[in-house]
Amino acid sequence: MMGHQPQSQEKLFYTGFNLSQRIPKNHILRKISNMVEFDFVYKEVKGKYGHNGNISVPPPVILKLMFLLIFYNVRSERELMSTLPFRLDWLWFLGYDIDDEIPNHSVLSKARTRWGAPTFQCFFERIVSQCVQAGLVDGSKLFMDSSNIQADASNNSVVNTHDIKRYLKKSYQLLEDRLEKENNQSDDDHIDPPKTGSANSKYLSTTDPDASVQRQGGGRSKLKYKIHRGVDRKHEIITSTSVTTGSINEAHLLKPLVFEHEKTTGLKAQTCVADSKYGIIANYLACHDLGLKGHFASFEKAHRGSGSQKDIFPKENFVYNPDTDSFICPKGEELKRRRFSKQRQYWEYMAPLSVCRNCSSFSQCTQSKTGRSLKRHERQEDLDHMLLESESKASVKDIQTRQYLMERSFARSVRYGFKRARWRRLWRVKIQEYLTSAIQNLMVLIQHVKEPDAIQEAANRKPEKTNGTRRFILRFLALFATKSISKNLIHVPAG
Repeated sequence: MMGHQPQSQEKLFYTGFNLSQRIPKNHILRKISNMVEFDFVYKEVKGKYGHNGNISVPPPVILKLMFLLIFYNVRSERELMSTLPFRLDWLWFLGYDIDDEIPNHSVLSKARTRWGAPTFQCFFERIVSQCVQAGLVDGSKLFMDSSNIQADASNNSVVNTHDIKRYLKKSYQLLEDRLEKENNQSDDDHIDPPKTGSANSKYLSTTDPDASVQRQGGGRSKLKYKIHRGVDRKHEIITSTSVTTGSINEAHLLKPLVFEHEKTTGLKAQTCVADSKYGIIANYLACHDLGLKGHFASFEKAHRGSGSQKDIFPKENFVYNPDTDSFICPKGEELKRRRFSKQRQYWEYMAPLSVCRNCSSFSQCTQSKTGRSLKRHERQEDLDHMLLESESKASVKDIQTRQYLMERSFARSVRYGFKRARWRRLWRVKIQEYLTSAIQNLMVLIQHVKEPDAIQEAANRKPEKTNGTRRFILRFLALFATKSISKNLIHVPAG
């Protein structure tokens, strides 16, 4: 017999309703809640609130709301708040009941301004620490790369700062006033490094002045930021990350990424792996001074034979004679030391111009009217050692591995809205990157760790020096121990 649906009548009271029972045991937010302790933020933002006035939304709730915004790639904070009452899993994750008042969307923007980027950086570092305690990070080899993202600004907002017409635009005058006020702030978290390049010294966005005018390929110039990451190979955990304007060369971020990797993991890196864009002299020498192996191809050799160097004798065709401190060209002529560059720390070697012009191979040797010149760095011996290491079999293998490893790291970020900045100004884009990287690491942590209790305790505990036995016990508890084993068979003394 066919059934008919009776006319529904809304209930005023629900008996026996338990929100927690409506959330499946294997729900991803339940796993995240068991894995992450959000209450740490109380201590981090304690000094950023006053003692009088209205009571704020609890900081852990704000952090969870920011987490949901990125994790589910919600388009805006308004949409997040309007969707929240319909999502029982979100309500449970936030600790709300179905009839609790939902906060206004403005609490998130106010909290970001109040907290600053360091609070979210702390959240990222805590997740990395949990990954280390779980044995998911090796730490000895750091892979690094960068990726451009679209700024939250239109090309129509770009003005020519060298043009007198900019003073006729009201938006530009308001921008100058706002920038002047922000530059006078005492909060160091909002002070951003200057942009580089001739285009960025001339053009400025009135919507997002931190974004850089950048062009890739043959398309139009766009406003962009640049994300720099360091990734550990073992389980592809992001151990260090940084955000700069799009005009910053990624080669300058090698040392900061290495230092942050060692800070967040507590492990000493032994090898840096990157592409040829990092292969500049300063990076080779920095790796030498830090005791690191630099597995990245030389930028000079990678671009040799192109542009003005096309069909020109390479530097290897010239033989250096340490006894006379000079180079011998393929025709047997001597290039003697001429002058020293203090800024770049190299000696320049040249042959007499009359000798070069009368040489039959002059057109194959140089396109310069002043003759061929060679440069030898003040620390050439150290540089040669690093260049030899960069061409080893191990280096070639690591460079090939880096290509798909880093591409996969950035590709996994796309589902969290990585391609475009959610907010404007550099320090806000940093917040987005810290949350995105923390979420990616958290997904790996959830995949490999089933008992998070021991890892949470290790993350909350202050760093201490432990012997090999204690480290083994902590890792054993984190990865393999069941609750019964941890309670009855193994006892780790506190402190």
